[in-house]
Amino acid sequence: LSTMNAKSSSAGEEESSETRTETLGKTEDSGDNERGQVILVAYLIATLELTFLFMQMGVMPYLAKSLGLDSVGFGYLQTTFGVLQLVGGPIFGRFADQFGSRAALILSCASGSAFFLLLSISTSIPLLFLSRLPAVFMHGLPGAQKIITDLTAPSQRADALGKLGLCFGIGIIIGSVLGGVLSTKFGIFVPAYVGLVGNLINTVIAMVWIPLQAKPKSDHHVTERSNMFSIREILRLMKFPGVMEIFMVKVFAGLPIGLFLIMFSIISMDFFGLEAVESGYLMSYFGVLQMVVQGLVVGKLNNHCTERTLLRLSIVVFAGVGLGMALMRTVWHYCIIAVPLVFAFSTLGTITDSILTKAVPSSDTGTMLGICASVQHLTRTVGPTIGGVLYKQFGVSSFGYLQLIVNICLFVYLLKSKIPLREMKSQ
Repeated sequence: LSTMNAKSSSAGEEESSETRTETLGKTEDSGDNERGQVILVAYLIATLELTFLFMQMGVMPYLAKSLGLDSVGFGYLQTTFGVLQLVGGPIFGRFADQFGSRAALILSCASGSAFFLLLSISTSIPLLFLSRLPAVFMHGLPGAQKIITDLTAPSQRADALGKLGLCFGIGIIIGSVLGGVLSTKFGIFVPAYVGLVGNLINTVIAMVWIPLQAKPKSDHHVTERSNMFSIREILRLMKFPGVMEIFMVKVFAGLPIGLFLIMFSIISMDFFGLEAVESGYLMSYFGVLQMVVQGLVVGKLNNHCTERTLLRLSIVVFAGVGLGMALMRTVWHYCIIAVPLVFAFSTLGTITDSILTKAVPSSDTGTMLGICASVQHLTRTVGPTIGGVLYKQFGVSSFGYLQLIVNICLFVYLLKSKIPLREMKSQ
């Protein structure tokens, strides 16, 4: 009898164990599905916000001109936008770390709504400058990166972050076309109205479909909420192994090309002799390249190559792009150079973001992403001044030669240095 009871008990335990295993499997599958859905929502929010941003960028010169703002004043307007985003990037990242990805995305979308509301009533130059103010917290792309970083394993991060390039490409293409069509057919302020409604919808999407805590429970760390505006807390991240070195590579590798792109509207007219419509076609071409390269190529390369290899590859390609730009003479040359240019930019941006978020504690990834995003805004801020001097004094080829020299130096540095590129998050 006791033997029968023992067998019965053993059988019951095995069934119970199997049931628990099945339940855990279903729970893990359900969790994976939920994380996948949240990441898709983050892609959607980023795509919409970028579309509205590029939509207003296309009509802004015409709106500024209609209000009597000259080219110098328009340069100040662009610099104001760049400075606000530069200052706001790290602060937005700190906000995301302390209050969560959901709150950060809601803040970004709400700031976008305020931005387009003020833009829609900008009937004077002071109001136009005032409309730039909410841009300090308009960081939908870093917000989406924060969610993706929270919900993906380190080995999958570069691929998931790379797919944001699809969002960027779609935003460039649709936003540029939509802004031109709406302003031409319905009025200069209509894109602002569309952007206002779109950002309000984005805010609702973030509130409804982004969970209160996007980060898995195992990654939560109890940290004291310090001052979001503390420069010391932001600079603290630069002391982690490899962070300062990789960040400097990120800043300098694409800086000369970044200066060229800032000046491209002038270069396209003076050097290439393009009309406004032709420049629009060229922007669409860049958008398609961005989608293909960053959305499809970078992720697959990351599955077959180490991050160290991809980082070095992007630097080598950047150097080759510099040589090509130094010898460039026609817009067709530029269209050919654009392919490796977009590849190098996409690879460098995705890989360095992935490396840097893995090199800091998981409680600081938002701040790190905000610092990474500030690189582009820094270029946009100093670009018009430095780029203008280079172009006027030395011509278009100077950007190419500078790009070549800088990246050769960086490649030698990466070969000789022992940067811990595979650092995992500190616990």
